Amino acid sequence: MNVLWVVAHPEPRSLTGVLAADGRAALEEQGHAVRVSDLYAMGWNPVVTGDDYRHPPDERLRVGEASQRAYRAGELPHDVVAEQEKLRWADALVLHFPLWWFGVPAILKGWVDRVFVEGFAYGVRGDDGRTRRYGDGVLAGTRALVVTSAGGPSPVFGPRGINGHVDDLLFPLLHGTLFYAGAQVLPPLLLAGADRFTDADADRARAELRERLAQIGTATPLAYRPQRGGDYDERLVLLPHLAPGRVGVGVHRGDDVGAARHPSPSAGSSCLLPPRAPLSTG
Repeated sequence: MNVLWVVAHPEPRSLTGVLAADGRAALEEQGHAVRVSDLYAMGWNPVVTGDDYRHPPDERLRVGEASQRAYRAGELPHDVVAEQEKLRWADALVLHFPLWWFGVPAILKGWVDRVFVEGFAYGVRGDDGRTRRYGDGVLAGTRALVVTSAGGPSPVFGPRGINGHVDDLLFPLLHGTLFYAGAQVLPPLLLAGADRFTDADADRARAELRERLAQIGTATPLAYRPQRGGDYDERLVLLPHLAPGRVGVGVHRGDDVGAARHPSPSAGSSCLLPPRAPLSTG
């Protein structure tokens, strides 16, 4: 497989940096071809401006329209085009970052903002004229794995943890970006408690990452419901007989995992929360 590894951490000696290097080596040992976009090392510009689209400064900038026009005209900046070409080349995509304030680092968000432009990753129509999204799109057939680290211990990212379940925290990235653009999204790998890692913990994390990478071509993706799978009405609202009585992001999964974490609002319960939950590290 061709694997694109996008890493976002300013320190190459960090847990993120060390694991990214080891992960690349593991993939190459398995016979995969790997390209790396180390965003900090590249000096990636994360800021969207009209300059990306050669937009006249005296006219109002409508980012979607301007980006689509520049994409179709072949006028996007060279750094953006290079990343799009990597995505087309890749059979699998790894996004690797520390979880900062319950989200991706700004530089990685800016990579998505500048690379996933209209006409390339959204606003794309099929031969039938219908918009390609949520299970269909430029990343159709591409497997996507998110690897992230956080300071809080594992329980606070569990189904009843105060930080929220990791699948829900990452829903905008997993579902709203990767699955929207068509990727087969694998269960994310969260390395929790990273700010207190010992050498032995780091070795276990390395082994866990290698195990997940060994399954990158075979692991079962998250069971997100495709837009065209018959589960949504014409307004793209989930049909009432599916996940009845339930709300929240879990209803957009077709397996029973979402139901376990997102019961109906009437199913009340109580729990004790962990006393300490650092937000991030990596």
